Amino acid sequence: MGSGVSRRTLLFGASAAAVFAGCARPPVVVQTPTASPTGPVREQLAQLMDAYGRNTEQFGLALRDLRSGRDYEFRGDYTSQSASMAKVMIVAMALRQARKDGGPLPFDRMTQASKAIIESDNDSADALWAYAGGPDAYQALANELQMTHTRRDPKNEFWSWTWTTPSDQRLLIDKIVHGTPALTEQERFYLLDLMAKTEADQTWGVGAPKTSATAHPVVRVWMKNGWVQFQSTDGMWAVNSMGRVEGDGRDYLLAMMSRVPTFQQGKAFLNDVGADVFRVMGSGTL
Repeated sequence: MGSGVSRRTLLFGASAAAVFAGCARPPVVVQTPTASPTGPVREQLAQLMDAYGRNTEQFGLALRDLRSGRDYEFRGDYTSQSASMAKVMIVAMALRQARKDGGPLPFDRMTQASKAIIESDNDSADALWAYAGGPDAYQALANELQMTHTRRDPKNEFWSWTWTTPSDQRLLIDKIVHGTPALTEQERFYLLDLMAKTEADQTWGVGAPKTSATAHPVVRVWMKNGWVQFQSTDGMWAVNSMGRVEGDGRDYLLAMMSRVPTFQQGKAFLNDVGADVFRVMGSGTL
C-alpha cells in the first residue's frame, strides 16, 4: 500500500521470498515464456498471457493501444481490492470536493495529494478520504466514470478494500488522459503530473525497466501501484499496477491486478509482465 501503515491490522510486513510460494511450501519458479512471442501484436500478447496465466488464476490485465484505439484483455474482469491504486480516485475526489467548495484544493490538501500518489503515503490518503466524502464520494465518482465493476466494500469503509478490475482501471487512466465530465482539464493535468513523479522505488509493474536501446531517454510513464495483505481474510497480497507508457514508438494504457502469497512475488511477477508487454508493444500496433 505504501508508507505510513499505522493502525492497519490487516497489513503485515512483506515476506522476503521473491517467487510464488506459501510459507510452508518450497519455492516455485514463476513461469515465463519459454521463447520470444511471434506474429502480430495481439497474438504475441496471447502467447505471453498463456505463459503468465499459468502462475495463478488470480491475475488480470487490460491494455489499450492509444495509437490504434484497440484493446486487449486477459481476465480483464478479474475483481480484487484496489489497495493503493485507489489513491488516484481519492485525489480526484478531493479535487472535486474543493471545486464544490468553490475554490482550488487548499495547500495542505495539495501536500497530502502529492504524498498520497508520489510516495503512496497512507496517512495522507486517509485524510483526503475523510475530506472528500469517503465511500459515498468514491462510489459516486466510480459511477460517474462508468467504472461499472468498481465499488465500495459493503463491510469495510477503508479505501484499500474498494473493489475494482483491470478493465475499470484502464478506463480510469484513459479518462484522466483524454477527458471526462467528472474532472476538469486542470484536475486531470494535476493528477497526471503527480502520477509522472512516482518515487523510483515504486515504478515497478507498468513502470518496469524499459529495455530497448533507445527507451531510457524518451519513454515517459504515468502510474500508480498498490499492494496490501489481507490478514483478516485469506492472508494473500493484492499487488496491482496501472498507468500510461508513451515514447520510443509506443503509447498505451495498462492495468494489471494480482493476488499472490507475498508482496515481493507480486512485484516480480508484474515487473516481468510489464517488461514483456513493453517489448511486444514496440513491435507494432494492436
